[in-house]
Amino acid sequence: MDDISRARLSDALRRTAQRDPRAFRLVYKMTASKLFGICLRICGERKAAEDVLQDVYLTVWTRADGFDAARGSAIAWLATIARNRSIDWRRANARPTAPTETLEAVADPAPLTSDALLLDERERLLHFCLGTLEPNQSHVIRTAFFEGLTYAELAARVAVPLGTMKSWVRRGLIKLRDCLDAADA
Repeated sequence: MDDISRARLSDALRRTAQRDPRAFRLVYKMTASKLFGICLRICGERKAAEDVLQDVYLTVWTRADGFDAARGSAIAWLATIARNRSIDWRRANARPTAPTETLEAVADPAPLTSDALLLDERERLLHFCLGTLEPNQSHVIRTAFFEGLTYAELAARVAVPLGTMKSWVRRGLIKLRDCLDAADA
């Protein structure tokens, strides 16, 4: 997403907060395929992803006033809502996620949401800090975030005890926070 598109999306979200249906349609048109990709990756089922995406846009319509451009990009805010709603669905339905290799491709020539998020300076810093972690910590933190896996699912995937997985994630998140805090200072 280029700078003009980002500005256009931010403006559309601000107008959505004022209950402008045209602005809301624009938000949907600009983001639906990316957010659907997030929902599908985490839910693992097309129908569930469609239902979750509908819930995401209902949340956007009712809570668009919660978007603050000073705190982050519009696409990051929307992606976070999609990710959280998808994880909530997975937890409520207790179904395992299919590996990303087995999911059908989403027809969208645009970069993945994770790639689009990397363009923002804050996201670049986050990825720099992730790179300073031990490889096992970085891998499990990225997998947990982008695929929405639980500690137990992560432990099973890399064949380590649950306690070890929790330690890796906890120590990694502490180091990550310290790195990000140091950059903000």
